[in-house]
Formats: sequence, structure tokens, C-alpha cells
Amino acid sequence: MINFVGNPRLLDCCDPVTIQDVVDYCSDKTVLAVDTETTGLSHLDDKMIMCQIGDDRMQFVIDTRYVSILPLREVLESVSIVKILHNVKFDYKFLRMSNIRLNNVWDTMLTSQVINCGKQMSHSLNNVLQRDLNLTMDKSTRQEFVGKHDGEFTESQIVYGAKDVQHLVQLYEHQKVKCDKYDLHATAELENKAALAFADIEFNGIGLNIDTWKDLAKGAAKDVELISYALDAFIESNLKLNKFVDDYVQGDLFIGVEELRKVNVNWASPKQVLDVFKTYGLDVEDVNAKNLHVHSKDKFISTYIRYKEQSKLATSYGDKFLDNVDSDGRIRTNFKQILNTGRVASGKPNMQQIPADNSYRNCFVSGYDDWVFVSGDYSSQELCIIATGSKDPVWLKALENGEDLHSVCAQLVYGKEWSDAIEAGCEYYAFKTLGGGTEIAKQKCNCPGHKKLRTNVKSINFGLAYGMGPHKLADTLLISIKEAEKLIKKYFAAFPAIKNFLESLGNYGKHNGHIKTYAPYRRIRWFEDWDGINTDNTVMGKIERASKNTPIQGSGADMCKSALIMVRDFIYKNNLPVKIVMTVHDQIDTVVHASYADMWCTQLRELMEKSTLDIIPSGLLKSETEISNVWKK
Repeated sequence: MINFVGNPRLLDCCDPVTIQDVVDYCSDKTVLAVDTETTGLSHLDDKMIMCQIGDDRMQFVIDTRYVSILPLREVLESVSIVKILHNVKFDYKFLRMSNIRLNNVWDTMLTSQVINCGKQMSHSLNNVLQRDLNLTMDKSTRQEFVGKHDGEFTESQIVYGAKDVQHLVQLYEHQKVKCDKYDLHATAELENKAALAFADIEFNGIGLNIDTWKDLAKGAAKDVELISYALDAFIESNLKLNKFVDDYVQGDLFIGVEELRKVNVNWASPKQVLDVFKTYGLDVEDVNAKNLHVHSKDKFISTYIRYKEQSKLATSYGDKFLDNVDSDGRIRTNFKQILNTGRVASGKPNMQQIPADNSYRNCFVSGYDDWVFVSGDYSSQELCIIATGSKDPVWLKALENGEDLHSVCAQLVYGKEWSDAIEAGCEYYAFKTLGGGTEIAKQKCNCPGHKKLRTNVKSINFGLAYGMGPHKLADTLLISIKEAEKLIKKYFAAFPAIKNFLESLGNYGKHNGHIKTYAPYRRIRWFEDWDGINTDNTVMGKIERASKNTPIQGSGADMCKSALIMVRDFIYKNNLPVKIVMTVHDQIDTVVHASYADMWCTQLRELMEKSTLDIIPSGLLKSETEISNVWKK
């Protein structure tokens, strides 16, 4: 039954009621569906004009242009009433503009992504309803709300709004059964709670020092120009590349001939550059930087790689980036919450790919007077996850004692070669208080002999989390595939527990067609191309690699989302002067009033470390927090 709250009038499609009638009906319910209609996509510049709430028996459509929904605040913020929404982040941000913070939500879009993780499919409400309940919805009416600031709603618009909530309860019940079937309730609960934290980040935004950013953009553009001059000079000085130099240069009334380019190569054109490289004698199929790195000892190639890197900075993070600044002067991204591994991706602008160079990060500021950043990140998160899963004694001991794991591993892998590299001034062995007394602890050493060996093993250690094989290791270390295979073989001979751990993950995925993250979440990633023993060998190889890295990356993601939930809950429960403004991989960034920064620094660290205990109960994984005036890596 449809009820309408707004300008009183008689309509055949619904009954007129008051906002108090809505409150009376909703207050004693345990499950309610919620939706909004808005004039556009921006919670800053557009308006919520309709709010729908109810269940499969009774739906209330509220015209929020004329009726305040604040009387529903207690219902919407209740921790005991489940609110079902589809794409909760969108509705939440508009509700927050009405000073309402949702709690205890179930997002049918996110839950569909949890249940079907790894499968290529749409998770729009229409597609989910059609796939799960065999129901079809006509969404064409949605466009009629865009820009509708006044005027009465039509009957079709009211019916459309009501139907958006009518089927959500049934869909919720269906999804709960699916979660029971695949033991995914913990993951669904995690994602639904985390959605509110991601929505807070999107709502809050992050400040940007525009003048500093513009200076960086100018510098990057100038660097691109200078590097292109260097590439031109190489062409002109190499006889093999003579065909890329024009014999005659057309003059210009305003530019001297000596200022015009003689080289007829557009360095921004992959096709033209590939022609140059083949003429130069390079056997490559494309000019992707990852394929060129094996040739980077060549000065011409390394200069071009620098050109590509600097060009990306100049284009992606130049003046055009400022188009993303919102009307309040802040930058906001839109998170895609669930990738195949369970990790998070950042939409436009992609804040997770802001250059790690602090010159770019430091352009981002709190944007509030007397507020500072307090950021926290996990120390060696993926390494601790691998150590916990494999139970490798060397890894566990090194991490427990705060030793440099990469150096400890390098010593075991290289043996005599590592020992022979020890020289005067080597800092590998250092005295450190461990447990009951002073012992020798193995630390990071930058002496020339150890640094190279440590770097090689570090590439393997971190590569394990991404299913890295010999081809990737060869590209990373600029060595031959044969040398990479030999190094990996030596590595696994030194760490058989890790070898067995990764092989068991790979075999599980190949035999079952899916892989799971660590308990207690046990997130599932399905392999859509898997067909049992009939699976193509190439596909099976991809499944094996994904099965090795998904539990590591996915468990890290589970942990970070758990931390975001704890941080959000702690902030609101204690009414703290703190806002979550960003998260990148294993880092959580907040801004806080300066007077509370020291206290929050400790609390954030404790919350992040507490979030690890469900997955790593030993407490092995620690967090580091820092106070700063700008955003840092």
C-alpha cells in the first residue's frame, strides 16, 4: 500500500498521510527499506526531493521539498532497525545533508557483489531483482527527477518511488539465504558497515592547496618539455635514426628556424615511438614502460621511460586535475568498494594513484583552521599475513623481534654470498633489547654488498602477495628469466613452509573454482572461467596465481575495512573532533582539531591494531601513526 506525505491532495495511487504516521509505523519495525530521489548526483550542489521508506506491506513516499524528514532521524539512526538500501553511499550523503547519519544498513548492491565476487555482471537494482527474484523494474522514470525543484509529483513518479522500496525487503531475505549457503554473513556485515565509513570519506572530502598544485603542474610540464628536447637530441645525433629528422624546416614569421623542431616524432604517440625503437634495433612489440624496463640500461630508453612517467604526472595530475575541486574547495572521490580480491578502488579522481612522492601528497591539507592530519598505516601488513598463513618460523621470529625481514631472508637465500658481503661499517648486526635482555637483532643494511641482495629478496617477499612468477621477477630485477627461476628456487629451498602455503592456496583454487580469505570473514572469490578438469591450462595458470594472492590481499582489505568501521564508530560514540578523509590501501587518514591530535594519534593506533586481531590473533601486526600539517605517504 502506497502512502504519500506532501501537499495534501487526492490521488488514486496512494493515500495522504502525515510524517507522524510514518514515524508511528516505522518505529516498531525491525527491518525497513529506504531510498531517495534527487535532482542530481552531487550531495553538495543537488537536492534530495523525495525520501521513500517502508516494507513490502506499506510504503511511504515523502516529498522532502515541503516536508522535513528529521522526525525520522531516530528511526534512521537506530542501531536495532535494519535499513535496506541499494547503493547506500549515495543516499547516505544526501541524508547527511539533512543532519541524519544512518546506522545498521544492508546494501543490496554491495551484498550482491559479495555473493558474486569475481563474476562479471551488473549489480544495478533492476539487474539484481531480475537475476534473484525474476522481477523487472522500469527505471526510465528516474530521469524525471533530475532538476525537478518544484511542481507536484505525478502518480507515476510516486508509484516509481514506492516500488524502489517495495521489493528491497524480499531481496534482503533472498540475499540472507544466499549468504547462509556460502557462509558469507561476516563478509556481508563487514562490507555493509564499512560502506558508511567510505560514505563519510566521500562526504567529508579532503582539502587542496590549489596554488601549490599549480606550481607542481607547471614544473611537470616544463620537465616533459626538457626531456623531449633530450630525446630529440638523441635522434639527431644517431645516424640510424636519420629518417626521423627533417631535411628542411618551414620557417615562421614569429619563430626563428633554430627554434623549430627538426625531429618529426610525436613522443606522445606510441605508434611513432615504436617505429623509432624498431629502427633503433630494439625488439619490442609495444612501448609500455613495463616491457621497456628490461632495456633501461640504455640511456635512450631510460630517457623515454622518464618522459612517459613525467607525461603522466603532467596530464593526470596537472591543471586538469583541478576540475575535480568541488564547490566548497575540497576534493572528493567515489570508492568502488569491492574488487575481485576484496580490495578497494578509487574512482574519479583516482586518489589511490596520487604519486607517492610527497611533493604531490603534501598539496592536500585539512582545509580547516587549527586542524591537522593524523594518519595510520600497518607495518608490513602483507608480510605478517603471509607469515601467519604459512607459519614459517623464520618469518614469525623476525617479525616478532622487529628485525628486518628482507635482510633475514636474504641471508638465508644467499648464504655464503651474504656472509662474504659483510664489510667494515656494515649495520646488519645491531644490539637491541629483545624480551629479557640484549640480543643481536638483524637490521636493514645499506652497505653496497647487502643492499643489492636485500633488494632482490624484497622483490620476492612482496611479489608473493601478487602471485609473482619468474617473468615478472626478471622484469623487476632486470635479470634473465633463467636467473629469476634460479633465484626463486633458492628462495623456496630456504622457506619450504611458504612454498607449501602458496601451493596449497593455488591447488585449492584450481580444484574448487574459488578461493577464500582468512577467517573469520572467509570472503569468496569465484573464478568464472573455471570448468573443473576441463579448464584450459592458460586459464588454470591464471586461477592458480589469483588463488595465491587473493587470500593475502583480501585479508589485508578485510582488516582495513574492519579498522575503518571501528574508527567511525569510535568517533561518533565519543563525539570527537575528528573526520575520516581518505584511505589508501593499508593507510587511514583523518583530520583532527590540533588540541586533540596527540590523544587521537594513540587512539587511532590502538583501533587499527585491534582490528587485526580477528585475522592475526597473535598481535603480530602493528600500526604506526603520525601527526602532520599535510597529507603524507
